[in-house]
Amino acid sequence: MKEKQKKILKTTGAILTAASATYFLIGNVFYYVTLTRSGMKNPYVAKIASGSKNKDAKRLRLDAIKEKGKYWFDSAEKEDLAIKSSFSDKFLHANYIFPNKKSNVFVLIIHGYTSSPRGMGIYAQKYHELGYNVILPSLNGHAESEQGTVTMGWKDRFDVIDWINFIVENYPDSKIILHGESMGAATTMMVTGEELPENVKVAVADCGYTSVWDIFSNKITNNFKMHEFPTLYCANTVNKIYSGFDFKEASSIEQLKKSKTPTIFIHGDKDTFVPYEMLDKVYDAAACEKEKLTIPDSPHARNACAEPDLYWSSILKFIDNYI
Repeated sequence: MKEKQKKILKTTGAILTAASATYFLIGNVFYYVTLTRSGMKNPYVAKIASGSKNKDAKRLRLDAIKEKGKYWFDSAEKEDLAIKSSFSDKFLHANYIFPNKKSNVFVLIIHGYTSSPRGMGIYAQKYHELGYNVILPSLNGHAESEQGTVTMGWKDRFDVIDWINFIVENYPDSKIILHGESMGAATTMMVTGEELPENVKVAVADCGYTSVWDIFSNKITNNFKMHEFPTLYCANTVNKIYSGFDFKEASSIEQLKKSKTPTIFIHGDKDTFVPYEMLDKVYDAAACEKEKLTIPDSPHARNACAEPDLYWSSILKFIDNYI
């Protein structure tokens, strides 16, 4: 009998060990592919991150418009900024495009997943033409960031707050606008849930997601054709070990419930990368003064390209209430 019990215990132990190894293998693969600088270079991930697997003529036209913003960014006179992070031992990096005439208005433009400050050139160009100071930070795991892993806006919110404080310390009379796209919009919403200086006047959240858990759940089921369980649970465990936070904790909705920053929420009704349905969820959660704008027939992160007049007139009208 004792020999039989020993066999059962040994077999059970082997099964548990194998299950545990598989659990962490799945989590590590997902974490590497989606949340590390190296993993994001995978062509399949880049294709998914572009927001459209099959680009029709309209999408190619919109992409070409956004591409022009990158060329403008390349030619713009700019300065590289570096400040010490208050929350790590690393330096934060950003590009500063200064106005032609002195201005006390600063815009922090916050890029999306797999993007960069350069990828936000279309927005930088517009704000520069308006005569504003433009600062474009590199988020964790992107562009010039010294951080090798991606935190989907959650830890990035601390970095944005460092940039806010940098502006306020150097320009006490500054008025600050936050403008984020996709992951940058989620970062923006997460930032507004913190205690911010009065200098932060207004925010623009363009196609942001409700939480890190929600967006990964959507990608796992719709793009990777896998089940939320166990894949996302495995990835969440690994992320907590490596990055120290829970995907569900990283919630735009929960942060917006504490927000005091007037925010305009924008989403394209043909957005399938960050589902259009998330617009109402983040808007309804926001405790701040707010406005909602739907861009018709617009895919992910192309709202300023699809309807530039509607996009910018709505934003500027909203900003004018607070700047």
